[in-house]
Amino acid sequence: MTVGEGTAGPGPTGTREIRPGDVPVVVAMIYELAEYERQPEDCHITVGQLQAALFGPSPALFGLIAERDGEPVGCALWFLNFSTWEGVHGIYLEDLYVRPSARGHGLGTALLTRLVGIAAERGYARVEWSVLDWNEPSIAFYRSLGAVPMDGWTTFRLTMPAAAPAAPSAAIE
Repeated sequence: MTVGEGTAGPGPTGTREIRPGDVPVVVAMIYELAEYERQPEDCHITVGQLQAALFGPSPALFGLIAERDGEPVGCALWFLNFSTWEGVHGIYLEDLYVRPSARGHGLGTALLTRLVGIAAERGYARVEWSVLDWNEPSIAFYRSLGAVPMDGWTTFRLTMPAAAPAAPSAAIE
């Protein structure tokens, strides 16, 4: 276990890799995050889906847990991307969440620091993520760590199944 900054309380505080037994609490945290991001109606993940993504035959999602007093209170879920300009992988941070009762003890910093460490150890080009424009507390937190916004870039998305009819017309013949 890596001890996080600002450790407080009687028990250990830090980060570790996610384990199968953590999946139900991580799913609960994902729903808490969806509520915070004002989109709970769009969150549909199940324990089975997250279990398969993290621990199935070909895992494509990876995770870290933040603990306080031995209990999971935060998580970082991430996957690999690839920079064609750099010629190496990077990490895309899908979710970073620390429960409100555990904030202010350095756990968000500890999760991001651990993720940056993983990227550096593996020779990846970068760690990147998206943040909602209105989420000023998170933006200030990320800036305090030296992260910079990608000005000039706009995120696009095709959401299935509504986008499926576009797929055949976009196929290269």
